[in-house]
Amino acid sequence: MSETAPIRVSSLCRYPVKGLRPQQLSDVAVEAGETFPHDREWAIENGRGRFDPNNPQHLPKINFLMLMRNERLAALEVEFDEETNTLALLRNGKQVVKGALDTAMGRQLIEQFMAGFMEKDLRGAPHIVHAPGHSFSDVAVKCVHIVNLASVRDLERAVGRNVDPLRFRANIYVESEEPWTEFSWVGQQIRIGDTVLDVIDRTSRCAATNVDPRSAERDMAIPATLMRTHGHEDFGVYATVTQGGKIKCGDAVRIDG
Repeated sequence: MSETAPIRVSSLCRYPVKGLRPQQLSDVAVEAGETFPHDREWAIENGRGRFDPNNPQHLPKINFLMLMRNERLAALEVEFDEETNTLALLRNGKQVVKGALDTAMGRQLIEQFMAGFMEKDLRGAPHIVHAPGHSFSDVAVKCVHIVNLASVRDLERAVGRNVDPLRFRANIYVESEEPWTEFSWVGQQIRIGDTVLDVIDRTSRCAATNVDPRSAERDMAIPATLMRTHGHEDFGVYATVTQGGKIKCGDAVRIDG
């Protein structure tokens, strides 16, 4: 009998601005109780909203521009410089706007671009928001999102076409021989390098996964397909970091139980 191949980290992603494309990473240093550094650190309010940077609270994603309703966001490519907090947005490889997110002028440049680019979706002038230490995740707890590429391939068989894993906006994509094995990790600890994570829940999917992350077309029905084929709308798992460390592409994923 052949040995089962180890589960390994295939790719790492962070999303500096909620709703926009990811930035690919080769490695990342994470701290206990935190998300990936700069992950969902900024968001774009759809008109002036309820977010108070002096008293940051988790708010439903409907308050912000996001893929579930604003699929045109996926047409924008993202470059982010963490040393200067500078965001550049591109279309078809050509830069359309650039600004430092931690300066009023930089935010204004990006807000002005978004006002034109997302005009049909806006309830008011777009407004970039941020608070130190706050993450604009879809869930209130600070965590990372893990997706198993074997489960993506199993979903591809169900729908009869390729499914880009980036539809699921995960932080950690892992390569495993067994689809859906990640659901068995809930309630267990996993180790990646010297990092320890508690897997806390399955990820319930929304209509954001129906948007092609490259073409910006709403061309699939992922939650409905999952419900029809598996009886649920879950894909991927959430995990909290209990021991910080560095995670690298290629690292083995060990299940501690």
